[in-house]
Amino acid sequence: MVTPESIQLNIAQNMVTQHLTVVGDGQHFEAVVVSDAFEGKSRIQRHQLVFKTLGDRMREEIHALSIKTFTPQEWAARPSQL
Repeated sequence: MVTPESIQLNIAQNMVTQHLTVVGDGQHFEAVVVSDAFEGKSRIQRHQLVFKTLGDRMREEIHALSIKTFTPQEWAARPSQL
């Protein structure tokens, strides 16, 4: 079974992040990822970087993953409700 913790571990092992959270119910997951790696990247490129950290799991195990990506500067400037 896919867990938020297992997704978070995959991302953390394959990407340097300043903040990382993953929540979900076993079917649907939401990740918030803050990384310098997103600097100068489009939203699609950012998501591709996160998907790459999960490898085959995205095709075989994880069926619904919503991703919010931020640079550290964007994260610091975000509205507090995120």
